Amino acid sequence: MMVHEIILSGFGGQGVMLMGQLLTQAGLEEGKEVSWIPSYGPEMRGGTAYCSVKISDVLIGSPVVTHPNVVVAMNLPSLHKFEKLLVPGGTMIINESLAPERSERTDIRQLSIPLNELAVELNNSKVINLIGLGAILAAVAPVSEEALFKAMNRIFGKKFAEKPQLLELNKQAFQTGYSYVEKSE
Repeated sequence: MMVHEIILSGFGGQGVMLMGQLLTQAGLEEGKEVSWIPSYGPEMRGGTAYCSVKISDVLIGSPVVTHPNVVVAMNLPSLHKFEKLLVPGGTMIINESLAPERSERTDIRQLSIPLNELAVELNNSKVINLIGLGAILAAVAPVSEEALFKAMNRIFGKKFAEKPQLLELNKQAFQTGYSYVEKSE
């Protein structure tokens, strides 16, 4: 039985909700049980935003994630808010561009990735979330790469048809995050 309980958190506008939606849709593409719960701070863009995602091989009793096995912290406030909830042995993915410090916990796996800098290298600061998704799949594989691309096509199919370069950019961003984790371990 495999259950992934994931919290994705950052500033509004960093794409954490989209990350959650894509993971959830990818889980559906694989026939898994899924849940997605968004939570916004007082303002969407620039305020705190996070979502909880569950992807499971068995029925999900409650969609609430209280003890995640994966946390993605896109900024320092997110690191401080959610590191204590991560289960021992869990994985913390930290955007070191906006969270230069690491968790003091020694019972978790920490991956510090310069998401913003990697996005700049791709000439598009909006793809930090796709780079983060690549990192998640490389680190814990809650869904397959194939399922994630199916989810991207389902959610963005019309936009990709109109602007095929967006699909290529998203795939390149995903691969950047995936490769970064593979090389760092």
